[in-house]
Amino acid sequence: MGVLMSRRQTVEKVQKVSLAVSAFKDGLREQPSTRRRAEGGGTRRGTLEHAVQEGEEEASAGPSQPEESSASKAAWERLRDGRGVEPEEFDRANRFTPPAFIRPKRELHDDEPLDISLEQREQVLNDEMCEICEVWTAESLFPCRVCSRVYHDGCLRRMGYLQNDSAVEVTETAHTETGWSCYYCDNLNLLLTEEEMYSLMETLKNCKIIPETCLTLDDFLHYKHLVHKQQFEKPMAEVQEEQATLQFSALDPDKKGHIEWHDFLSHESIELLQKLRPQNALLRLLTAKERERARAAFLALDQDNDGFIRECECRRAQHTWFRKHQKETPSCNVSISHVGPMSESSPASSSSGKSQEKTPQAAEQEEARLIDWSGFLKENVAYILAARPNSAALHLQPPA
Repeated sequence: MGVLMSRRQTVEKVQKVSLAVSAFKDGLREQPSTRRRAEGGGTRRGTLEHAVQEGEEEASAGPSQPEESSASKAAWERLRDGRGVEPEEFDRANRFTPPAFIRPKRELHDDEPLDISLEQREQVLNDEMCEICEVWTAESLFPCRVCSRVYHDGCLRRMGYLQNDSAVEVTETAHTETGWSCYYCDNLNLLLTEEEMYSLMETLKNCKIIPETCLTLDDFLHYKHLVHKQQFEKPMAEVQEEQATLQFSALDPDKKGHIEWHDFLSHESIELLQKLRPQNALLRLLTAKERERARAAFLALDQDNDGFIRECECRRAQHTWFRKHQKETPSCNVSISHVGPMSESSPASSSSGKSQEKTPQAAEQEEARLIDWSGFLKENVAYILAARPNSAALHLQPPA
């Protein structure tokens, strides 16, 4: 029990230090606002988190801004910290406080080549104790399909991560081949470092994107046009706009006419990772479970066991990682030769016409090009990561 208490105390200490450092930095930038808070200190609780929120509100909103500005600032703070809803929105008598996520840091060796053996299989073992309550019960734990963490459904409910339909989905899929991603792995935004997150937030602010709101096709295309123009200093080409439209369709599998905020954020997070990090650094993000699934996919495609597959087979494999919530498919055992999204809004169906437009010469070159295990991993790593969320949306559209 001493070990468990030590672990919790360490986490709490790290969270307090992070809040203190953040408040100190904001206090240096906004010294006048500190005096104003001292004069009206009885209106709010004197916590560090509220001090940070007040400083940011006064810096940009000013004293005469309407009340919704505070809600907007709170949304930006949640985006920065990788959180969903504020702890104040939970019933504290019956719920646990959601964790304070700590963003990763880049290491000096991250960009160096990583040797992942095809022949040497990895033993994948799940944790024995629930990640939340740290109690062991043999039969009632739900494993994450990405990492080794396990959870009680009751603990997930008290954290606020299981509500209505999501509880049914966890129960039905957690112990199947489709699997279920825990709240750490479901949030691709948590893969970003603090520097990468601030870069994304600046882009969203410059493009007038409001956090925690849905985006229509016009909103999405307008955002993509602005980002492209800022990056390349020229308008987006018609072909690129068509690709953005297809990506929107992939993010809206239910054809609602808009994409949810968490799907948009996951898409932008994986796009930023692709832009800022080399493939060797992305490979280090893969878990043992994901590496084992990649081995199984490559070996299934390598029919003659010569260590090579064709490029067209590698492209088909990029669709296999998005097999989730396929309600029309009763079985989870999908053959590697019949992989790929089957819905009308999937990339496989929406871009099937374009895939047939390839010239005979291009088709022959794709057929002739061989890819080894290392190349297969680098070609697929972004799609493996993009398939982590439980959402049925495709957060990174594979090529046709």
